[in-house]
Amino acid sequence: MGEQRVLSIKDLNRYIRMKLESDQLMQDVWVRGEISNFTHHSSGHMYFTLKDADSRVKSIMFASHNQRLAFRPKEGTRVIARGNVSVYERDGQYQFYATHMQPDGIGSLYLAYEQLKKKLEEEGLFAAERKQSLPKFPRAIGVITSPTGAAVRDIMITLQRRYPTVPIMIYPVLVQGTQAGASIVKAIDVMNRHREVDVLIVGRGGGSLEELWAFNEEIVARAIYASKIPIISAVGHETDFTIADFVADLRAATPTAAAELAVPHHLELKQHIRRLEQRLEQALAMRVRQERDRLGRLQRSPFFVHPRKYLLQHAERLDRLSEQLQYRMNGLIGRAEDRFTKLQHRIMRRNPNEQVIFARKRVDSETKQLLQAMQGLVKEQKLKLITGMKQLDALSPLKVMSRGYSLVYDEQDQRLIKSLSDVQPGDMVHVKVSDGQLECQVWSMKGEDVHG
Repeated sequence: MGEQRVLSIKDLNRYIRMKLESDQLMQDVWVRGEISNFTHHSSGHMYFTLKDADSRVKSIMFASHNQRLAFRPKEGTRVIARGNVSVYERDGQYQFYATHMQPDGIGSLYLAYEQLKKKLEEEGLFAAERKQSLPKFPRAIGVITSPTGAAVRDIMITLQRRYPTVPIMIYPVLVQGTQAGASIVKAIDVMNRHREVDVLIVGRGGGSLEELWAFNEEIVARAIYASKIPIISAVGHETDFTIADFVADLRAATPTAAAELAVPHHLELKQHIRRLEQRLEQALAMRVRQERDRLGRLQRSPFFVHPRKYLLQHAERLDRLSEQLQYRMNGLIGRAEDRFTKLQHRIMRRNPNEQVIFARKRVDSETKQLLQAMQGLVKEQKLKLITGMKQLDALSPLKVMSRGYSLVYDEQDQRLIKSLSDVQPGDMVHVKVSDGQLECQVWSMKGEDVHG
């Protein structure tokens, strides 16, 4: 059995916490339940248990999140909460950490709203950089709303009051009920196909979440996003936002505010034009005065009083400049000719034919020097060889034997006999002379007195 890894309780709880926090589902989960054991701590954090008929889970909502709650949670309140699940390592107990909470009543609509909002935001439908700017002076305004509501009357009155000359095209739609979303989408599509207006106002008067739900539908959001005509969202509520508000190029708190944003006020334009006219008149009058003064100064200047005098001065200056130019040009030409001549000589010296002839002469000379050096070296080596051969010949044993000397060898080992101790009487020996070899036997031995 292999060695088993033993975990501490802390390591085990930490491992379980990491597993839960790596689970995407557990990091963004909605739950519905009833609050019990509720405690609002002095630190601002809320501790409570969420339960239903079959189970319960310990929960916490930190102060940074619960400060934004639109209601006050209490014991027994039924809520829908959004948050994540993790483990409190010290107790080894998993808990639900709430980040959002809503009373359970409009629960399904609110949950659908939050989920769609998150989805579209992640897709980039709310991005500020893709929103279109409104034209300053629209040629025509399109209004998509109910033809019988107060919103259309407010928009019409405001547009006619502020910009009486602008044409208004009303496309009547349903703004409430199951068919309202499709009706609004069709109107936006038709207006974009015909392109007869420069700005679209899409909206209705105020109401409950259920009544405004058409402006929270995904098809309406995508139609607004796809519109090539800038759209102002004008749903009549100031505190809450619909999905259409987030997607639209501009959001107005009320239909009246949308009309004010869509067009400028004609009286303000007239006042602006009058101010511009006054500024233009003042600027022109000042410019005329400045130019008149400048003309007077020019007329009084010596140049206009005695023009010939100044012309003669310039003529004299022109003559001097012409002489200087001629002198400098001659100098430049002379230096250029000298430089040309030098370059020509350098080119002649570097003529390829001349360089080839010079190189050949140099090769021939160096070849001769090389042959002479080789011949001297060979001669020197020959002399050394002859001298060495003579020395070897003088030291040769054959040369010594030709003078009467001989070499005696042991018959068995062919060892050279140098002393009487190397043989015994009766031994066979070989005696090598200059012209052959003798087979001999030792009969007697007589030593010599080296001191005698």
